[in-house]
Amino acid sequence: MDYIAIIHKDSESDYGVSFPDFSGCVTGGTSVDEAKDMAIEALNFHIEGLREDGVAIPSPSSLEDISKHPDFADGFAFLVSAQTPNKTVRINITLNQSDLETIDAAAASAGMKRSNYLVKAGLEMQH
Repeated sequence: MDYIAIIHKDSESDYGVSFPDFSGCVTGGTSVDEAKDMAIEALNFHIEGLREDGVAIPSPSSLEDISKHPDFADGFAFLVSAQTPNKTVRINITLNQSDLETIDAAAASAGMKRSNYLVKAGLEMQH
């Protein structure tokens, strides 16, 4: 399912992202691209928590309904796909320092967090 996210920026802040269908699900980033990447993680983490708590996942609202709400008038909307239930797990890996620095530099250059970069690189190796 795709949910509408609203990205907004105050003059002296980073970009913020909120989800009209999920009260309390917010995130942000220093750039639009980073905020969008973080929105994917935030939405899926939030939905995972709701599922674990046995709370029903709401159906996505329409853009028409959301655009009428004054809290979202100062932002712009984009879609974020909720992933099918797939538990996120934390792992512990060992790397040499220079490899880690290279990975971190490449991730920053791509506008990504380390975890996202490693997942993307690993998945691309399959093709």
